[in-house]
Amino acid sequence: MRALKAINRYFYKYKWLLLLGVLFVITSNIFGLFTPEYIRYTIDIVKENLSVYQLTNGFALQTSLKKHITYYIIFFSSVILITSLIKGLLMFFMRQTIIVMSRKVEYDQKNELYQHYQRLNTAFYKRNNTGDLMSRISEDVSKVRMYVGPAIMYSINLVALFSMVIYTMLDINAYLSFLVLLPLPILAFSIYKVSDIINKKSERISIALSGLTSRAQEVFSGVRVIQSFSIDQQIQKEFYTASEDYKEQNISLAKIESFFAPLMLLLIGISTLLVIYIGGKEVLNGSFTAGNIAEFVFYINMLTWPVASLGWCVSLVQRAEASQKRINHLLEDTNQIINTTNSPLGPIQHIEFKNVSFTYPDTGIQALKQINFIVNRGEKIAIVGRTGSGKSTIAELLLRTYDTETGDIFINKHTIKEINLYSFRNKIGYTPQDVFLFSDTIRNNILFGNQDTENASVEKYAEIACVDQDIKELTKKYDTIVGERGVMLSGGQKQRISIARCLVKEPEVVLLDDCLSAVDAKTEKTILDNLNKALEEKTLIFITHRIFSVMNFDKILVLEEGKIAEIGSHNELIKKRGIYFELYQLQQNETNEK
Repeated sequence: MRALKAINRYFYKYKWLLLLGVLFVITSNIFGLFTPEYIRYTIDIVKENLSVYQLTNGFALQTSLKKHITYYIIFFSSVILITSLIKGLLMFFMRQTIIVMSRKVEYDQKNELYQHYQRLNTAFYKRNNTGDLMSRISEDVSKVRMYVGPAIMYSINLVALFSMVIYTMLDINAYLSFLVLLPLPILAFSIYKVSDIINKKSERISIALSGLTSRAQEVFSGVRVIQSFSIDQQIQKEFYTASEDYKEQNISLAKIESFFAPLMLLLIGISTLLVIYIGGKEVLNGSFTAGNIAEFVFYINMLTWPVASLGWCVSLVQRAEASQKRINHLLEDTNQIINTTNSPLGPIQHIEFKNVSFTYPDTGIQALKQINFIVNRGEKIAIVGRTGSGKSTIAELLLRTYDTETGDIFINKHTIKEINLYSFRNKIGYTPQDVFLFSDTIRNNILFGNQDTENASVEKYAEIACVDQDIKELTKKYDTIVGERGVMLSGGQKQRISIARCLVKEPEVVLLDDCLSAVDAKTEKTILDNLNKALEEKTLIFITHRIFSVMNFDKILVLEEGKIAEIGSHNELIKKRGIYFELYQLQQNETNEK
């Protein structure tokens, strides 16, 4: 149970709920012990007085004796009823403390995982499947909750009840108690042998479920590609295979778990038979009463559910350990982007890349080598280059979705690791190369950048992005649902909505990463003209591979194999007749051919 030690801090946090729960467990069991005891009293009194009652048949004393017996039956029945009601009330409070505590732990753990997800860099998300991450925050956390709640509650109940019942039984008849409890070591040994098997199978089930969830998520996301290649049957077979594996793993575990229930019932049945047989002999010898036999049978039955739940609790603990191990592995991931200060960041006056080099940790590809450049407030900078030259990597490092390998990025003369990351990102408007729209209305997708913006501003920025007319041609206009990842829209429309979402934020720095690749040249020129007017006093970093769109920028950085090969204005770079000139000539020829 080493992996579950990580949960102990939650027990300390909610210690009062846990302690109250333990108190309610103990007191509920104390009141539960009254029932067998008063049943013994009732049976013994009735048995002792019944023979006398029969002998007094026809005498006035019989009526008095009948009232006496009836009184005791009613009295003990009332005590049993009242103590049972109190026990039931205490069990209600027991659940209201321990189970509520488990729900609070589940809430905290899900939030902790989600916050951890937010701090992890892009490399983590490239390594892990979405389905697996979803499985950990839902299935794994739920299994841990079952340990924190039901498993803990029933385990405490088992210990408390066993202690009280066994003590009471030994006090009544130690020899009979010893024989009755003799099957318990067999039970303990069986649980010891089976628990390790359950643990291993539970871990395999968690892995199989993650694989199944990931596979389903990929299929649903890529259904159009699957249908276009007409490989529906093949994908279905692969999904069935993964589903079959998950089913077989669960059936295998169920077979092991099903071993517990018959074993419990068998052992409890043997104990009951021992009570009746040996207890009956003791009654004949005069050292035991019929009430004692009934009392012992009740005690055995009181132990039935706790003993039966022991195997279930072991299963819950083993599953929780397997799940918590996966959660711990995730929480121990070191690829985190840590925010080191909560001090708000002032206006962004200066951005500097100084000797920045970066190698992607998963592929080992060196994307940037000794990058140096400065962007001052209000400047319009373009970064151009061939595919794979490292343009988008600059954007990722500036947004700090990755940390630099060597060198530093300075914001207002402070390294990017020393400033408030969230305050910094709030001042940047970013449109990524791979546009992502949420399955919501167009209006809400644009407002995602700034929830406080008025509707008039939404339309204003949609006009700047040249998508306002397209939206108005739709049936529901701005209230049109775009579908998952914007599937209802064209690539160009998604890019322009993404630009509007960036602008509605009214950022100090606008970072556009090849966000016009699906837009025709005429629309691109209109958008750039609009951006020049709208962003006149703002800082703009424009990443693109299309040369003719960057003529009016203050400075152009030309990347080649991760290095800055050339830097200057459009006219200066044309005169150099270097890489920039070659790209320009090539694209001009392609345009003329069209």
